[in-house]
Amino acid sequence: MPQDLTHAQFAGCLNELFRIYADAGSFDVELIQAEVLGSRHDGPGRRVPFSLVFRGPLEPVLPQRIYRLEHGGLGTLEIFLVPLGPDKDGMRYEAVFN
Repeated sequence: MPQDLTHAQFAGCLNELFRIYADAGSFDVELIQAEVLGSRHDGPGRRVPFSLVFRGPLEPVLPQRIYRLEHGGLGTLEIFLVPLGPDKDGMRYEAVFN
């Protein structure tokens, strides 16, 4: 479940591929960044906020919404992704976990 995911789990998957499932089909995205967003957490059992940035192909550009992603080590995940825009290597998408 998304509330159980931590930065450490994703930090170990940097530069690895995740399979994303969208209306336009499925394709691979690469996890290119996993960043802690400060050390604040609101008590026991709360995780430290973090963000993830994935890079995929330039087309299709996916709208922001929840997508199913699959990873060999993390399994199947439902993650809200927001398009950040392209860089020289493809389209970037961000997920933020508070």
